[in-house]
Amino acid sequence: MRFDVLTLFPEIFEGYRSQSLLKLAIERDLVELHTWNIRDHTEDKHQKVDDKPFGGGPGMLIACQPVYDCVEAVQQEGESPGRLLMMTPAGRRLDQTFVSELAEFDRLLLLCGRYEGFDDRIRQGLNPIEVSVGDFVCNGGEVPAMLVIETVIRLVPGVLGDETSSKYDSFAETGLLEYPQYTRPRDFRGLTVPEVLLSGNHEEIERWRTEESLRITRERRGDLLE
Repeated sequence: MRFDVLTLFPEIFEGYRSQSLLKLAIERDLVELHTWNIRDHTEDKHQKVDDKPFGGGPGMLIACQPVYDCVEAVQQEGESPGRLLMMTPAGRRLDQTFVSELAEFDRLLLLCGRYEGFDDRIRQGLNPIEVSVGDFVCNGGEVPAMLVIETVIRLVPGVLGDETSSKYDSFAETGLLEYPQYTRPRDFRGLTVPEVLLSGNHEEIERWRTEESLRITRERRGDLLE
C-alpha cells in the first residue's frame, strides 16, 4: 500500500516514518510513504502558497494553483494515480468502517491543509474524499494524516505480527468496544485478574469477553448499540 502526503511541512513525517510498525512495514515493502512539499509547485517566486480570503475574514487560505499542480504531479508518480483524501473538520468522520473502505485502495494521497484552510475550488475541482478525525480543529492536516495511515496500515496483510489482532480491536467486526485484557502478575497491588481468564475454559472465556464488551460499550458508548 502506498501513501503520498502533500503538505507544507514534510519534515514532520521524518521521525514518524522511522518508528514502530510503520518502519517495519516500510522495510518489508508492505507499505510505502512518500512526502511532497506543496511549496515546490508554486509559481510565486517567493514560494508563497496562500492569500487573503475574498469577502474578508481572519487568516489566509491555501491557493488553488500550487495544490492543483502538486496533486497532478504526484499522481503521475507510481503505477496508479491513487485516491485523493483531504484532511478537513468538515469531512466524513473517520471510524473503523471508513478505515476498512480506505484500506481497499492500493494508493492514497493525503492532502494536508494549514492556516484557515483551502480555497474551496480545490475541493470542487479535485473531488477529494474529505476526512475528519473528530469534532475538533487541528493546526494542520499532518497529524490527522498520520491517524489515517496508522489505522489503515493495520489492515494491510502482514503488517501486524498476529493477523487476528485487528479482528478483536474496538469497533472492528462486532462494532463494540474491546473487552479488558490482563497479563502477569495475577495480583498487582491488590488488583487481580478475573478468575475466568485463568480457568482454561475457552467457551467461558469467550462468553465473558463478549459480556464485557457489551457492558463497556453500554457504559461508555451507548450510541454504538443503536
